[in-house]
Amino acid sequence: MTLSRRIWAIALPSIATNITVPLLGLVDTAITGHLGATAYIGAVAVGGMMFNMVYWLLGFLRMTTSGLTAQAQGAGDDDASDLARHQSLTWGLLFGLLMVVLQGPLLQVLLYFYAPTGGVADGATTYFRILVWGAPAVLAVSSLSGWFLGRQDARSPMVTAVAQNVVNIAASLVLVLGCGLKIEGVALGTLVAQWAGLGVALFCYYRKHARRPLLRLRLRGCARFFSVSRDIFLRTVCLVAVLSWFTRTGTAFGEVTLATNAVLMEFFVVTSYFLDGFAYAGEAVSGSLLGAGDRAGLHSLIRSLSLISAATALVFTLVFLVGGDAIVALLTDRPEVRRCATDFLPYLVAVPLVSFAAFLFDGVFVGCTATRPLLWSVVAGSAAFFLILYSLPSLANHGLWLAFLAFLLLRGLVLTAAVPALLRRV
Repeated sequence: MTLSRRIWAIALPSIATNITVPLLGLVDTAITGHLGATAYIGAVAVGGMMFNMVYWLLGFLRMTTSGLTAQAQGAGDDDASDLARHQSLTWGLLFGLLMVVLQGPLLQVLLYFYAPTGGVADGATTYFRILVWGAPAVLAVSSLSGWFLGRQDARSPMVTAVAQNVVNIAASLVLVLGCGLKIEGVALGTLVAQWAGLGVALFCYYRKHARRPLLRLRLRGCARFFSVSRDIFLRTVCLVAVLSWFTRTGTAFGEVTLATNAVLMEFFVVTSYFLDGFAYAGEAVSGSLLGAGDRAGLHSLIRSLSLISAATALVFTLVFLVGGDAIVALLTDRPEVRRCATDFLPYLVAVPLVSFAAFLFDGVFVGCTATRPLLWSVVAGSAAFFLILYSLPSLANHGLWLAFLAFLLLRGLVLTAAVPALLRRV
């Protein structure tokens, strides 16, 4: 298979998966929107954010597994590939069980962080205490998804995500509309979908790898697994800090500005679905090329991915430039938010071109398990974000968006500068 076909064979299913995954939260929100109380919507939103933060921080399970597996695949080392899966699943299930056992203290910390009040706090608590029982399944699926991707199989995660959403829709509708449950029905529907997703992921595994034991307790090599995971975890902490501070800062500028930022961030989210798809291709293929010792192939991959990602970013920039106002009108009917959004659309026009390098090289460096440059790029970007934000207080929300653009741009520049050293490793 040519390099171009390998890229697209992974990128397209990954983009489809990225678009599908948020539907789990969207379905819950849509159903709670018809339960008769606005507190239900807020409860599900807060409950969803609680789990998103925890699972995002544990995202190193997928990324570390993907990189180590891809390198083993390129080297033709099935034992190393199995070791990566065994370790990731072991730690994923352990973290999931710890979330269940320690759900009380974990819930208190998350409630303190998000600070919901009244009925929203009660509903979020109910939602959390039901859905926390799905943690082992969610983290096991994350580990398996990383392993599939490392073996350049992007279809299995896509099938898993689609099946999860179908089950979630069906189960939630039956429990809420058929059985008369309220927020409990929404949470139980999602819980059923999470375990069904694990069932589908296991089916995908055994359909192709029935002769290979799924899970063995293997402690050999844990030092490498966690040295890679440590840098990815710290990188994610920085990302969460910047994005959380972005939202927190926006609240100080009033409800209209806060709503405007929320609408405009949807532009960034949609762009990230596509750019992340190419980053996943970078993870799988770069790790394989590194494992095979193919420096020329890795160089060609970086060049091809750079062209494809830049072209994709340019398309989004043109779409936002020409149709930005129309897209805002689709997302909100509030005239004050539309007027405010017009002032900040130029920043969104710049986001794809400023950020594509960060997405692209995130994937390449994860696949090569060159995680230290990943960490330093986010540290540098975060420092720029806070420095600009607090150096230009008079610019208010304009300063916030300038700081966010600097964060994205500096991440890409630092990783671009680290590419020659990465190639010398091969």
